[in-house]
Amino acid sequence: MKKLLSILFSLGLSLSATAQLLPYCNPDLSARERARDLLSRLTLEEKARLMLDESPAIPRLGIKKFFWWSEALHGAANMGGVTVFPEPVGMAASFNDGLLRRVFDAASDEMRAQYNRRMLNGGEDEKFHSLSVWTPNVNIFRDPRWGRGQETYGEDPYLTSVMGTAVVRGLQGPETAKYRKLWACAKHYAVHSGPE
Repeated sequence: MKKLLSILFSLGLSLSATAQLLPYCNPDLSARERARDLLSRLTLEEKARLMLDESPAIPRLGIKKFFWWSEALHGAANMGGVTVFPEPVGMAASFNDGLLRRVFDAASDEMRAQYNRRMLNGGEDEKFHSLSVWTPNVNIFRDPRWGRGQETYGEDPYLTSVMGTAVVRGLQGPETAKYRKLWACAKHYAVHSGPE
């Protein structure tokens, strides 16, 4: 049994070392080149499993599990010790997209800090505490009977587009940065609050 574990352990180490040499792990290549290489190595089943909001690890390629579901509608949700900002519909009433970008820049700093602290303390990626957020909610709020209107930027499509863009830019960081602070995922494009 010891020998089998030793073989499996060394095989795992050699696979990890091999994965580090592959093109998709090369930060000098473009994101497109890296993605193409990785996609060519994934099986159809692995690709399908990575489409889930709870993506499992794929050890043979050095891919860790990842949760594509956190929230940051008015700050880093489900975390202690972070700033809670007003609800989005209230922030939209300011008509100040620059302020909104700064709010979400601060929220992403706090979320990234919480994540980094958890990783340094031996934690791992988990639901509601990951680097991908289902924010902003760009659903047009047309019917007050819908119970989630406070998550939106109101009934005006133009205001929603301006505010939604500011939120994404604040969450993800400068477009010229090498890495994103968080990954924003705009949600509820249509058929969510009723009249669509």
